[in-house]
Amino acid sequence: MGTVPATLRRFENMTVVPNVCLDVDTLPTVIATRRLTKEFWHWRRRLLALDGVDLEVHRGEVFGLLGANGAGKTTLVKILLGLARPTIGEVLVRGSSPRRADARRRIGYLPEEHRFPGYLTGDASLRLFGRLAGAPEKVLDTRIPELLDRVGLGERGRDRVGRYSKGMTQRLGLACALLDEPDLLFLDEPTDGVDPVGRRQIRDILLATREQGTTVFINSHLLSEVERTCDRVAILHQGRVVREGTVRDLTTPTQRFRLRLAEGRAVPAEHLADDGLRVATNDGCLEVEVADLETLNRLVDRLRSDRLLIAEVTPVRTALEDVFIEVVEGEEHGPGSFENRPRATGHGPGGGR
Repeated sequence: MGTVPATLRRFENMTVVPNVCLDVDTLPTVIATRRLTKEFWHWRRRLLALDGVDLEVHRGEVFGLLGANGAGKTTLVKILLGLARPTIGEVLVRGSSPRRADARRRIGYLPEEHRFPGYLTGDASLRLFGRLAGAPEKVLDTRIPELLDRVGLGERGRDRVGRYSKGMTQRLGLACALLDEPDLLFLDEPTDGVDPVGRRQIRDILLATREQGTTVFINSHLLSEVERTCDRVAILHQGRVVREGTVRDLTTPTQRFRLRLAEGRAVPAEHLADDGLRVATNDGCLEVEVADLETLNRLVDRLRSDRLLIAEVTPVRTALEDVFIEVVEGEEHGPGSFENRPRATGHGPGGGR
């Protein structure tokens, strides 16, 4: 690879060799990266798309990679699939370099904005990609109808793809990614352009796929879907992993509680005049923000003393979207700001997305 670029001199003690297998226990780790760095040249400027990414994904989990456009998500996925080389760093996928053909077997991939020939039917599209993957015809005869039913296209398999809606095309792409019964599945914006019913179907498919032992890696900026689907997430910002953890740990409980009375009754205003209570209504329920649990209990006691039947008291957790915005804004304006660093923000070779 030659000498280490000036922008990457902090890695000068590392061997500049792409795709070196990590010396880690790969059971149960399916994906592992260490100081993964990728730079591009654009008009004589170095653009840093990935900046020392350390990441581990374990077998059988649904892992979400979050980030705004230009964060480096697609570049990272391309490296994990062996479609691009890192400038510096180490990457291991199922115990091997992703550049090796055997490491890519039984890996499913749904790219963003994928396209099928419009003149092919849904059935023929799956058969084409199945043949390219080397699947036997007898296997495809059974597998294709099964997958079309699974993604809700069982009655539309003989229709031309050109007549499919965006959501139907997306579900056909998911069926294609599942065609080889992968044990590692990469999905780039899997619910983009899909209606709420279709999103629910895709979510159920992914959770069922996880139950079968498949590891799912989702690249998305639809945070509500990620929150419902993923076990763990990492937030990528300007090429760096700035936060990582389980969805439950990141969406910590707050001092807000949702109260709902039986039969949709409203809480009398006099009970809301207590100091320390901040009140808002949401979906017919009352949300109160209290200084401590004693304040909450005093409110509940007053409601019960007036013979008001309480149907629900639920702690409100921080939404993943709130966590994401807080982390990204903190990185942009905090001490670790990268505002003056050249970044890859285009969608050219390798992405930068």
